[in-house]
Amino acid sequence: MSAPGDDIARLTAALRAFAAERDWEQFHAPKNLAAALIVEAGELLEHFQWLSEEQSRRLDEVTRQKVEEEIADVLLYLLRLADMLGIDPVAAADRKIARNAEKYPAAEVRGRSDKR
Repeated sequence: MSAPGDDIARLTAALRAFAAERDWEQFHAPKNLAAALIVEAGELLEHFQWLSEEQSRRLDEVTRQKVEEEIADVLLYLLRLADMLGIDPVAAADRKIARNAEKYPAAEVRGRSDKR
C-alpha cells in the first residue's frame, strides 16, 4: 500500500500530464480552477440538498456512485489548483490540523458544534 503523499503526488502528476496532452494549461489559471472547484462542490451538495441527516448517512447505491464521482471531481480540481500555486496539500492540511488542535482543544470542545 502506498503512502497518502505518494498517492497525491501520483494524482498530481497524472493531472499535469492530462492537461498538457490537451494543451489545457492555458485555461488553468488559479482563478478558473477555484471557480471550477466551487462548481463541482455545488454539484456534490446537490445530491444531499433535500435529504435528512439520517438519509444522508444511508445513500442508495446510485446516489452513492454519483457522490463518488463528484468527490473525485472536487479532489482533482483541488489538486490541480494546489499544483498550479506550488502548494503541497498534504503539508498544508497537516499544518491546518495542528492549528485547529490548538484552537479547539478536545477537552474544551468535545461534543460541541459552536465556534468559540
